[in-house]
Amino acid sequence: MSEIKVMNSGAKYAHTSVGILKNFEGKQFVKEATGATSCEISFGSLPSGAAVPFFHSHRANEENYIILSGAGRFQVDDEVFDIAEGSVIRVTPGCDRNLKCTSTEPMTYICIQAREGSLGDYTMTDADMTERRSLL
Repeated sequence: MSEIKVMNSGAKYAHTSVGILKNFEGKQFVKEATGATSCEISFGSLPSGAAVPFFHSHRANEENYIILSGAGRFQVDDEVFDIAEGSVIRVTPGCDRNLKCTSTEPMTYICIQAREGSLGDYTMTDADMTERRSLL
């Protein structure tokens, strides 16, 4: 399993890393390392032919899976469909889900879990343009 590294942090941010994604193996949750309060984010990798070893569902949280590399199959209850690099899959609470890697290369993905219906304003409806001198 890949180790999460805290790179740097301050009172208003946390910067962590799971390392180079093409070398990533296993499953790594980042909520604790980042101090997140609104969602859980995890990185996962499945070798060719492997599936997550269990089905699961959530009572209140939806999950969004983002496939970063590889290809496979995704199952929600009794529906199965193909997924590949670039796929984004949202799964609501109260249903079973699982995924399997069918490509010759490993499948790497991000899963973001948050309470269903909790997103209020977002993007520019929750943003204010500010004036600050760039230090980049």
